Amino acid sequence: MSLISNAYAESAPAPAGGGMELLIMMGIFFVIMYFMIIRPQQKRQKEHKSLMESLTKGDEVVTNGGMMGKIKGVGDDFVRIELAENVVIKVQKMAISNVLPKGTLNQD
Repeated sequence: MSLISNAYAESAPAPAGGGMELLIMMGIFFVIMYFMIIRPQQKRQKEHKSLMESLTKGDEVVTNGGMMGKIKGVGDDFVRIELAENVVIKVQKMAISNVLPKGTLNQD
């Protein structure tokens, strides 16, 4: 004879809303991530690609490394940039970060 009765755990309550609520939350999360991360990055890539396609001889540019110069020649993948008189370097088009307004380099 035992004076202590057996203790049984209660069953867990059924989840409210089921799996549909989880799917809606994940959908909202994806939409927020799309508009905050994916879309702006795609826009920047598109702008940079159009910048690369519009490079022409005589444009004044800045490279990712911070070098400023004037474009002397444009190839398919590379650009020749004159940094100073008789100093010409060859860089990839993707290394161009910005096109400067005309006459920027002459303001020394």
